[in-house]
Amino acid sequence: MFIQTETTPNPEVLKFLPGREVAGDGSHDFRTLDEAQASPLAADLFDIEGVERVFFGPDFITVGKGPHHAWPHLKAPVLAAIMDHFTSGRPLVAGDAGQGGEAEPVYEGEVAQIVSEIKDLLDSRIRPAVAQDGGDIVFSRFEAETGVVWLHMKGACAGCPSSTATLKSGVENMLKHYVPEVTRVEQTL
Repeated sequence: MFIQTETTPNPEVLKFLPGREVAGDGSHDFRTLDEAQASPLAADLFDIEGVERVFFGPDFITVGKGPHHAWPHLKAPVLAAIMDHFTSGRPLVAGDAGQGGEAEPVYEGEVAQIVSEIKDLLDSRIRPAVAQDGGDIVFSRFEAETGVVWLHMKGACAGCPSSTATLKSGVENMLKHYVPEVTRVEQTL
């Protein structure tokens, strides 16, 4: 098995491409060792000293490290854990664990149409670009009264120094251009 690695805009995160499907159409974000217990691979990665975050995308894994650890020391054990996982045949995530999150609000009428347009733009134009950098961006909610769209940044994008610029300059401008009801974009935690 050959696993490629790529840098991301976030210097604390490295993207690993195992050459096969990882999370399929979904994604899983593990921020703590407790959350990682839902996934054999995430738990193994968190066992490596210095690993602080794990994200599974459709066909990639991003691993975040602490600022006092260096990639040259972490890369080999992370590659070994990923290879061991995929050769073992263990599931990526146990049951429905790792999906997490709150139930999305129900929108009706004109607001439902606006939310549909926002999600279509996210899925067709924004999420593929964000995935190239080892992350994901997910719709959280839309406040029709204020025009504020709340989005959740995951993977390499969470905590990235350039994530605020991406959110404001890129995502917000695109959504405001195509969906005039959008006045601003904010990030959920």
